[in-house]
Amino acid sequence: MAIRIEAPLTIALSKGRIFKDTLPLLGQAGIEPLDDPETCRKLILETSHPAVKFVLIRATDVPTYVEWGAADLGVAGKDVLMEHGGTGLYEPLDLRIARCRMMVAGRPGADTKARRLRIATKYVNAARAYFAARGQQVEVIKLYGSMELAPLVGLSELIVDLVESGNTLKANGLVPIEHMHDISSRLIVNKAAWKMKHATVLALVEALRTAVAGSPAT
Repeated sequence: MAIRIEAPLTIALSKGRIFKDTLPLLGQAGIEPLDDPETCRKLILETSHPAVKFVLIRATDVPTYVEWGAADLGVAGKDVLMEHGGTGLYEPLDLRIARCRMMVAGRPGADTKARRLRIATKYVNAARAYFAARGQQVEVIKLYGSMELAPLVGLSELIVDLVESGNTLKANGLVPIEHMHDISSRLIVNKAAWKMKHATVLALVEALRTAVAGSPAT
């Protein structure tokens, strides 16, 4: 069911799983892209609603675009939001898509309570906060990929990474050791847009809430 849009809206999305999983929810609100992002090179997509457009950006940049008002709303994983810090935006809705777990992982029998630990991860802020809450000071090494390699070559004792099936860990002789956070994608809103375009933003939030409630668990 299409919602009433009284003010123009820009929605920041990232290509891939989040985009694919978000489209059916937006579609139930009557908002669909006019172009296929997988086959076109456009970074700004017009939609079936003339007042709504999508901007396609890297997943890690979505909170920045929303915080600074380049987009009114966006969809970002909770992992990305924890690293960003969440300033300048609201997080009104868990869309319950792109689910996984943030885990501490390492070789079988690795000691997560050791006084001196090196942690390899791209989730630096989340890792520091997790171990600091336990009173542990750790050395965090930032990596951008191939986390599983770090314990194998002695770069770190542990890694912090997102885990779905755990098959990649298993293939590299590692195991999930401690559960840190359940991760899913969230709808985020620029604070100024929430105030200045409140009726329109709220209508979209409630339409998405209804769509999420009616969707099978993913």
